[in-house]
Amino acid sequence: MIAETNWKQVKAMAYEVAVLPWGATEAHNWHLPYATDNIQVTAIAEEAGRLAWEAGAKVAVLPTIPFGVQTGQLDIPFCINMNPSTQMAVLEDVIDSLVGVGVPKLVVLNGHGGNDFKQMLRELQGRHPEIFLSAVSWFQVERGEAIFDVVGDHADERETSLILHLTPEWVLPKEEWGSGTDHGWAIPAMREKWAWAQRAWTQATEDTGSGDPRQATAEKGARYFEVLAGKIGGYFRDLAAADPQALYLK
Repeated sequence: MIAETNWKQVKAMAYEVAVLPWGATEAHNWHLPYATDNIQVTAIAEEAGRLAWEAGAKVAVLPTIPFGVQTGQLDIPFCINMNPSTQMAVLEDVIDSLVGVGVPKLVVLNGHGGNDFKQMLRELQGRHPEIFLSAVSWFQVERGEAIFDVVGDHADERETSLILHLTPEWVLPKEEWGSGTDHGWAIPAMREKWAWAQRAWTQATEDTGSGDPRQATAEKGARYFEVLAGKIGGYFRDLAAADPQALYLK
């Protein structure tokens, strides 16, 4: 954890992978904190990094970027928007800093559904061939259907369970939780998901939640967290050991 270490330790270490957690600051139903995405992605990065380190990978976890793309929630107070063009500039500055000291690989660990780094990394990889760039969105690693009753996509049973496990003191009492009811698109192509447009969250949901959270428990969150950290930590380990010139099966 680079935020917790010091120059003496860093100077003596040849790091193989840097991890940049990237979250958001936004409403999560009535009951979860605005920092939900940051709490989750930071904790997952820390634990996955620990597991990879104990397996021999020299992984450096950077401080979390706390703002994400919020262009569909600008009418909700304190949903702080960082436009994709701004993210691109920030990301390139981070990459320049890593390249300058010889860090060979970077993983952007994404914790917010509104962020999408694929096209940015396509462009930045072309500009910076000396560092291998990749991205992981933790919520796409494992949906948790064997753990949860209802898998939604925002402030749902999964996210509520994770926060009950990680920071239960920041969750409102259960009687104050919203239902997470969302409203499907009126246009069939949108409902069938072969056409896409950004959701206007105050129109598409009742409480900014998408997915019923009411079966969430801290125990489910602990099980899910362990699965996520194990899988992502395995990726960090494998990436650290990989030769960027030999990444394809023959």
